[in-house]
Amino acid sequence: MTLLADVRAVLDRAAAESRDPAVRAAIGAARRRVDEPLRVAIAGKVKAGKSTLLNALVGEGLAPTDAGECTRIVTWYADGPTYAVTAHLRDGGAEPRPFDRAGGAVRISLGRPAEQVDHLEVRVPSARLRQHTLIDTPGIASLSTDVSLRTMAFLEAEGERATQTDAVLYLLRHMHASDVRFLESFHGDGLAGGSPVNAVGVLSRADEIGGARLDAMEAAARVAARYAADERLRRLCPVVVPVAGLLGAAGATLREDEFRTLAAVATEPMDAIVELLLTADRFADSAPARRAVLERFGLFGVRLGVRLIREQKVLDSADLARALTAHSGIERLREVFAAQFAGRSEVLKARSALAVLDEYLDPESAAAAEVERIRASAHEFVELRLLHLVRSGRLPGRPGQLAEMDRLLGGDGAAAHQRLGLPAGVAPEAIGAAARSALARWQAVAEHPLSARELRTAARAVARSCEAILVQDQQG
Repeated sequence: MTLLADVRAVLDRAAAESRDPAVRAAIGAARRRVDEPLRVAIAGKVKAGKSTLLNALVGEGLAPTDAGECTRIVTWYADGPTYAVTAHLRDGGAEPRPFDRAGGAVRISLGRPAEQVDHLEVRVPSARLRQHTLIDTPGIASLSTDVSLRTMAFLEAEGERATQTDAVLYLLRHMHASDVRFLESFHGDGLAGGSPVNAVGVLSRADEIGGARLDAMEAAARVAARYAADERLRRLCPVVVPVAGLLGAAGATLREDEFRTLAAVATEPMDAIVELLLTADRFADSAPARRAVLERFGLFGVRLGVRLIREQKVLDSADLARALTAHSGIERLREVFAAQFAGRSEVLKARSALAVLDEYLDPESAAAAEVERIRASAHEFVELRLLHLVRSGRLPGRPGQLAEMDRLLGGDGAAAHQRLGLPAGVAPEAIGAAARSALARWQAVAEHPLSARELRTAARAVARSCEAILVQDQQG
């Protein structure tokens, strides 16, 4: 049986054993959640760029980026056959809500105070939302305590209480102690409640780090690398990706009139262009159409777009859209998203379901014993625990050994080529050869009499991961 099959079976058993209707309802919701798309929350401080990043990831300007009432409410964006909005109320009820589109964003009429709404659910026909539901959360550290508490209550793993999301994209602008505290609260105990592989850091508004200069993204990449190497952050959020969310969203939704506005600027004399692009205010005050483009692209995006057009590296709006997307870092984030989240969606959903059972089951019940058996025996959970130990510096070993262990356990992604450090599309024969070599190497570590006991135990688990790659290779 697969991991999710085992989890479904224990959920069904727990529901059958319970006599409490509330417990049965909670377990039933967890059972349905196992078969739903992965839930990924986007979190961060106020004005970190959460809604803008969501729009860039979906490729459509869905989430409002202004300070309207709905930005105070946790909002789920999920795939659906047609556009629809449902308000889920704090009293347990739910009601459809009318909406319209303002500048592309879904503008919702709540019809009641925001305090009465637990969360909003926006259904959108979207291929990108079929594999994962994206959840936009209100800003942490908001001036409104109630707004911050909504996000913390939604995301925190406290005691045995499970979070409502499987993974999180956490937006950083400058790393503060409050960012570390938030990630600690999301992970809970670090094993049952969370793991280093279900959080990815995003250095948001990366284009602003270098003062919106044309080399801003290179400067942001250096800052992101420093954050990822920070010991406090690495044990909670080992991957940090620089992203210019505004640029990514603009690339996904670029309009022909915006291209023409930038193209007109690009035809002016160079001295005039330099003067015009010196500051955001100077460009915005030069014409209403330019102000509108600045609001959508940001100063970095305007400077980049004008340069690309002037140097004839892009010839039309489609070319520019692709170039802006490429420079924004959003494609790199999608790659990390696929490797860290989509590639291990089964184990992340299983972890969330078992956390619900931890919250409601009698520790002495047969179902609780089955939960512990799954956690102890399922190799996917063994890998998560070992990754946690490797990244928190609690396993002995040489740096090269630990780096390979991290990769083989799925630290860079769950696919076979990612575990083996091979390029995508490599021939199956190369995967098999690399897996056999890694298996022999880690079996030797596991059997070496001078290896530390903890390292021998970890090496046996890594060898099992190599065996699983070989089995997959033979079956594929």
